[in-house]
Amino acid sequence: MQVKLKYIWTNRFLYLLVAPAFILTIIFKYVPMYGAIIAFKDFSPSKGILHSDWVGFEHFRDFLTSPNFEVIFMNTLKLSLYGLILGFPVPIILALMLNQLRGVAIKKNIQLILYAPNFISVVVIVGMTFVFLSPTGPMNAIITSITGSPVMFMSDPDYFRSIYILSGIWQGAGFASIIFVAALAGVDPELHNAATIDGASILQRIRHIDLPTIKPVMAIIFILGAGGIMSIGFEKAFLMQTTLNVTTSEILPTYVYKIGLQAGDYAYSAAVGLFNSVINVILLIFVDFVVKKLNEGEGLY
Repeated sequence: MQVKLKYIWTNRFLYLLVAPAFILTIIFKYVPMYGAIIAFKDFSPSKGILHSDWVGFEHFRDFLTSPNFEVIFMNTLKLSLYGLILGFPVPIILALMLNQLRGVAIKKNIQLILYAPNFISVVVIVGMTFVFLSPTGPMNAIITSITGSPVMFMSDPDYFRSIYILSGIWQGAGFASIIFVAALAGVDPELHNAATIDGASILQRIRHIDLPTIKPVMAIIFILGAGGIMSIGFEKAFLMQTTLNVTTSEILPTYVYKIGLQAGDYAYSAAVGLFNSVINVILLIFVDFVVKKLNEGEGLY
């Protein structure tokens, strides 16, 4: 015990440096978990959390047996899974391409262009999407000149996932590539010089030097992405949702919002949200296990 106290005192300034982040995490991440018990109660605001009646897993059963469950769950899963599969390689490709640029000025300008969309508000992105894909927008102007009739992108359920995922990749891929660019900065230039002298092409150098270097980072990013596969953003899906595309745009976060805040059924919405969180934890553990098996024991934890 004395050894531990001595160690803490010796490193007291480091602990003080970490303390604000630790305290904020406890306050905003762990303390609110207390409210999750309303998922197991017939919650009434007048009675409060403690005095509301226990109902056990009744809300979970109601959700799992509801006619909307399969549609909402599959919409959430498909949107997240397709987004992960299509969006995960793009930042890596961008980082590898940027790493090949030797002109400092050109590289900075390209990075600025790629990073800029990340700082645009989701509301603005959705507004731009509606304008760009509207019946009188630039995209339909080209389509109309060829086919003679516009395509109703934002009201057709078949286009919702593609628009959501592609606009998300455009907005976030550039900024997400920063991690991989930083990892590639640690590659010894002598390795590339030696490979070039031996006659290795650019693709061969990328395959045998760059990719092995960022492989651990790729594994961690993929695990985190797969662990949050059910936690897609509420704002963008809700803003892009219309009465005509609701069959594919209705996902768990928007459903929780409508049931909890609009309909006032807090206990049922808490059960749906808790179910979503449990699925995320299971996916995180499973994907980390698989990656460890495929990546020689290197995983998230």
